[in-house]
Amino acid sequence: MTKICSFKAIRPFRDKVQLVATKPYYSYKKNILQAKLESNPFTFLHIINPEFGSPQKTKPNSTQRFKLVKKGYEEFINKKILFQEDEPKIYYYKQTKDRHEFGGVIAGASIEEYNKGLIKKHEATITSRENIFINYLDIVGYNAEPVLLTHEPNSSLDKLLVEITKNRPEYEYSTTDEIKHELWVINEHENKLIIEEFEKIPNVYIADGHHRCASSSGLFNKKSDLKNFPNQSYFLAFFMDERQIKILEFNRIVNTLNGMTKSSFIEKMEEIGLVNKMENGRKPNQEHEFTFYLKKTWFSIKLNSELIPKNDPVNSLDTALLTNLILTPLLEIEDLKTDDRISFISGEENMDKIISKVDKDENNIAFLLFPISMNQIKKVADQNQIMPPKSTWIEPKLRSGLTIYPIKE
Repeated sequence: MTKICSFKAIRPFRDKVQLVATKPYYSYKKNILQAKLESNPFTFLHIINPEFGSPQKTKPNSTQRFKLVKKGYEEFINKKILFQEDEPKIYYYKQTKDRHEFGGVIAGASIEEYNKGLIKKHEATITSRENIFINYLDIVGYNAEPVLLTHEPNSSLDKLLVEITKNRPEYEYSTTDEIKHELWVINEHENKLIIEEFEKIPNVYIADGHHRCASSSGLFNKKSDLKNFPNQSYFLAFFMDERQIKILEFNRIVNTLNGMTKSSFIEKMEEIGLVNKMENGRKPNQEHEFTFYLKKTWFSIKLNSELIPKNDPVNSLDTALLTNLILTPLLEIEDLKTDDRISFISGEENMDKIISKVDKDENNIAFLLFPISMNQIKKVADQNQIMPPKSTWIEPKLRSGLTIYPIKE
């Protein structure tokens, strides 16, 4: 059973939504972030960056900074940039990118179900980051960016959502990254039907937003009396049919050969799989194949099958195999989170960018991976295990400030 709830969203007025809603601030390069803040007085980025243009600065992640974020949020409401619904609603949101449609339900997700393990995770969270986010939520009092959750197909739910999209959306606009955004406000009768259909879904899986889930849970567990703020029992989520989700790989760039030459490194690689030199670069065609770029030459390697622990949902993943068979034993990279000799580049980036990064240093080498599947993610989560760092790049990437969930209500 999956419990969802309607909520009285704070959202932009229709004439300003395209200017308000934004990608997360950390996804922007510094110069682009500054340009957006300078040119757009309505962007939600002003709330998240309250000291833009001010000579006096507070410490990052401090209580003082978070109080300024809350103040900026309240100013957006007072200036009639944002408003709050009169009645609790559920929303249907659709994002279209490169002709691929990502559609799903925006609603509150149950923290009780998260604590029971019915909202399943596959990534570890960092306690210090959790504590920062708990303090942030406690002070600002809202979720602005939904957690991306996936669920098994439900044909009755699909039919309901198709009917909803026959009406004109409340919001319909495109952004400069060539993505179309549409949002429907769902009526009370359809809300009830959608809630009933979700009750038939046994589990949901976190696709993106593990720290946001953990911090919402942390705030809930910290507050012993929730009578004044029942909204704290839920958090903002985007529920999407797992068939629609797009999973890309996270490729690795390493800037060490650990004292080996090109030929000696290839010899070591031949001990664990079949290595072939390629005329042109490409991504792997199948699971347990890597392609790699070294000293202006492309190679592929198909791992020996006896090296793959097929019954282990984590160590059979290509991200784990790359670490366990190559990065650690050959290049002495032990911890992907802390070793500054390794960096990550999403499968969204083109081959030219990868080549240019490698060609900057003769010791650089790029490893390209085959994308992990949704079934692999579910197997890891179902066994309460954790995937290696940077195993997936998942789309859609959601907007902040489109439907804001008020916690303290």
